[in-house]
Amino acid sequence: MRFNGINHLAMATSDIDSTIRFWRDLLGMRMILGMGRPGYRHYFFEISDTCSIAFFEWPDISPIDEKEHGQPVTGPYVFDHVSFGIDTEEELWALKARIDASGFWVSEVIDHGFIHSIYSFDPNGIAIEFSVNVKDLDVRKSPVIIDPEPTATALEGPEPNPETWPRNTEQTPLSERRVYLGEGNRQFAKLKRN
Repeated sequence: MRFNGINHLAMATSDIDSTIRFWRDLLGMRMILGMGRPGYRHYFFEISDTCSIAFFEWPDISPIDEKEHGQPVTGPYVFDHVSFGIDTEEELWALKARIDASGFWVSEVIDHGFIHSIYSFDPNGIAIEFSVNVKDLDVRKSPVIIDPEPTATALEGPEPNPETWPRNTEQTPLSERRVYLGEGNRQFAKLKRN
């Protein structure tokens, strides 16, 4: 199996307009889909040819408290931040200036050894990072472990080891495969009728 990216990250907002202004107008991500009905909205913004970020608008939520990116926490927690790739160092600096001019907080450029990054928060408090690969150091092409105390599992190497999981012995037969209708299908069915 080969993945082609993240189809979409699903986030939440109580204010779709400020979310559109930030992701589409400030960051320049094209809005590729807006679905809705009374009490429900789901909008998608294009990150790349295969990746997008989506937002549900739920009126009774509030922005999350901003937390320093990567700062350890205790208790239940799932998500720290999401990093978006940028092609060039010049684009990273231009984006930093653009975010700063908009009145949103943006960090200085940080050198992580393999990437240079800036950090910010969207209007919903979502921690975001923008990163450019350091020239001539692509960990995707040449994986590296520099952890001084890697776990035994990490020491097995970068390549997937599917033998650690039970083998899939059978696929669902064609005669039993069902695809169930979701909210988007209802929305697109209306579009097709028009």
